[in-house]
This record gives sequence, structure tokens and C-alpha cells, in this order.
Amino acid sequence: MVRNLSEHHSLVSNWISELRDIDIQNDRMRFRRNLERVAEVIGYEISKQMETTDIEVTTPMGTATCKVLKQQPVLATVLRAGLGMHNGLLNYFDKADNAFLSAYRKHHPDGSFEIRMEYMSCPEINNRVLIISDPMLATGASLVKTIHYLKKEGTLKDIHIVCAIACTVGIEYVLREAPGAYIWCGAIDDELTAKGYIVPGLGDAGDLAYGPKIQN
Repeated sequence: MVRNLSEHHSLVSNWISELRDIDIQNDRMRFRRNLERVAEVIGYEISKQMETTDIEVTTPMGTATCKVLKQQPVLATVLRAGLGMHNGLLNYFDKADNAFLSAYRKHHPDGSFEIRMEYMSCPEINNRVLIISDPMLATGASLVKTIHYLKKEGTLKDIHIVCAIACTVGIEYVLREAPGAYIWCGAIDDELTAKGYIVPGLGDAGDLAYGPKIQN
């Protein structure tokens, strides 16, 4: 399932417009906060699909029956660009367990690249709901490799992918390689450059949020 939150106007589409704007992008704090806010809204939407259980809560005036999450999800993110959206999800799923993975493009002189994974730290994930965040779903290669990495640690109940902007090529690849996954995004673009960047996209989310890096 693919859910594009910009199909109908909401504050999300306002925040996406600011994420794309080259003038507003100069404000790194606002860029990070907009990523965080998009993730917060998506986290709220995801929570509607999660299993709940009833508990009895004692109030100063009596007892109330309340619905709460039956199980906390595992929040995973791809370092470093995904940290802003991860924080947004953690604001809402504040009791969740967390996983962190490094996945980056190792570029070659001929212009091609491969996805390198060099670090993973994760809790017990067997039979858990996984919510994984990465601002840009471009080719989908890094997300698919990350999901396959995590699947080696256990069988996942559900997979929710959270991103600010997704490309149709990447969406198709992820759904093919991770059937049954849910993709939640703030907007969808159709064009991908030969180097795997989304057009019009918003540029390099990691650099815009945390500053330029010297590595190619």
C-alpha cells in the first residue's frame, strides 16, 4: 500500500513545499523541524492501523477503560539523513524500541554505485511492527538492503516505510522486493536522474539537515 499525504491538501503539503524551497532550506533548523513534523503526522496515521488492547485506568473520579497500543513498534532509521524523521516518530511512539543502520552509496569512477552497510544496532524485532524512516525514497536500493538486513534478525509482523518524498521507480522496486510493505510519503515525484537523484525532489536531505560532507 502506498499513502501519499499530499494527494489532499493538509499542513503536510505546506511543510513539503518548505522542504523543497531553496531559500527556506538555508535555515537548517527549520528543515530538520519540517522533516520531524511530516514524520509526526505519518506516525499518527500509522497508529490507526496498529493493534490495541483495553486497559483500566484509575482517575481521581473513578475508573476509565482506555485503548492503548497492544505492542510498541520498533523505529528504525538510516543514518544520517533519517535522524530528523526518526525524532518525529519517536515524539509520538515515545516508548518504542529503536534501531539504527548505516547505508550509503559507494560511488565508482564510471558513475555507478553500490549500497554499503557498515553498522547496525537493533533490539529484538521478531514478530514486531517495524517503522523505518528515510527522507528520500529514490531508487529504493538502500531501503531494500536495510529491510533485508533487519529481516535476518527475525520475522517482522508489518513494515511501514516513512519518507518525505518518494519516486515512483523506488516505490515499485520496494514493493517488488518487500511485498506487503506500507509506504507513507509526503509527496511523490516521477523523475529520477541517471545518478539516482529525485527530480524535482529537494536535494541532499542529509546535507541540508546536518551540513555538507566531504565524502563522495
